[in-house]
Amino acid sequence: MAYIYQQACARNIGWVTPAEQAALRHKRIAIAGMGGVGGVHLLTLARLGIGAFHLADFDTFDIANFNRQVGATMSTLGQPKVEVLATMALDINPELKLVRFPNGVSHDNLSTFFDGVDLYVDGLDFFAFGARQATFAACARLGIPAVTAAPLGMGTAVLSFLPGHMTFEDYFGWGDRPELEKALRFLVGLAPAGLHGGYLVDPSSINLKERRGPSTIMGCELCAGVAATEALKILLNRGEVRPAPWGYQFDAFRNKLVRTWRPGGNRHPLQRLAMMLARRRRPGEKT
Repeated sequence: MAYIYQQACARNIGWVTPAEQAALRHKRIAIAGMGGVGGVHLLTLARLGIGAFHLADFDTFDIANFNRQVGATMSTLGQPKVEVLATMALDINPELKLVRFPNGVSHDNLSTFFDGVDLYVDGLDFFAFGARQATFAACARLGIPAVTAAPLGMGTAVLSFLPGHMTFEDYFGWGDRPELEKALRFLVGLAPAGLHGGYLVDPSSINLKERRGPSTIMGCELCAGVAATEALKILLNRGEVRPAPWGYQFDAFRNKLVRTWRPGGNRHPLQRLAMMLARRRRPGEKT
């Protein structure tokens, strides 16, 4: 059977118009990271009908990825993540226009990575500080909207950075701080509501210094759903998108949704207090 775009996306119609679906077909999204969230971002957006992607990742699949990464299977062990996910996406839509960046993102390829891109969706590993700082800075410079959805516990925290509004750097205040401080600021800044913390059964599983933390497939799949919805609203200019310092966190385990507003980002008094408390809980990890 031949692939026909209109038939493949027919069940989207009703929630989007035929004209909007046609518009999505001509949009290009960049995703850095093809792991826990990046891979499922790609497949979700491909099923939404996005027609072109720039994909970046330098890593290969390992058995430690099995609990949460949609591309991790026995048949893909040791294979490049960007190639595995590209194959999976093309199996959904063989007409996709894909540009692969098998060495990940860096200052050397950022201009190419973002060339012609309508939206950036962050799929980088939590601890990819340099790449994340560079990609969001490029988005701010180029006027490209950017969405980050973090899998926290069995839920997701979402921030959208839109042209003309607060930037990633303004919100998180990373600058040239040490990596451990960046990790703390990222964790606290992503989810000011902290809904996930109450049911963490083994706090020792989180160690920022060792770049280690637990994760769930539920969190990753919730991330993909909300990020794709933000993408739809941004790309079609329909529906409310509240840019940072607005954000929200949904936690399926606690059945709670909290919308947050932190003017000044991590400079907000409540955020500064949260970071101070986090440092006290980890005295050996102070910076």
